[in-house]
Parts: sequence; structure tokens; C-alpha cells
Amino acid sequence: MADESELREQMIDAFEGADYPISSPMDLVPALPNGPGTKFESGDYSITAMELNTKTSGGDFPYDDPETFVDDIIEDLKEQGEI
Repeated sequence: MADESELREQMIDAFEGADYPISSPMDLVPALPNGPGTKFESGDYSITAMELNTKTSGGDFPYDDPETFVDDIIEDLKEQGEI
């Protein structure tokens, strides 16, 4: 089972380098260490940044900080039964 706090920490680390405020998922790509292929992993669970964009609503843009964006993504993953 995925550890929500571990995933959240990995996502914040990956997304905090973006130039906030962000207005779309594309604003995050330059900040990602491996672009859309950047992986977030916990236990047996693994998801790429690209998969986040396809398996979730993608968020409610714009966002002023990575924490709020990641909170929405984590909540969406929980609602989708991903974690």
C-alpha cells in the first residue's frame, strides 16, 4: 500500500521548482527531474507525472504554490482509488 505522506513529499520536491503561479500542467514539466516520466513511488505503488495528468482531473488551476497543487492531486488519487 502506498504511503500518502511519502508520495506527497516526493511530489512537492518535484513540483516546487516550477515558476509559480502555474496555470496548467505544462507549467510543471520544466521543473520535473525526468520530465513527464518522473516517477513517484511508495511501496508497490508507482505513477509517473504523465499518468498523474491522465488519471486525475489535473487540478483546479491556477496554483500559487506546490503544496496546494499536491494536496489536490493526492485527494484526487484517493477519490479515484489509486491510493
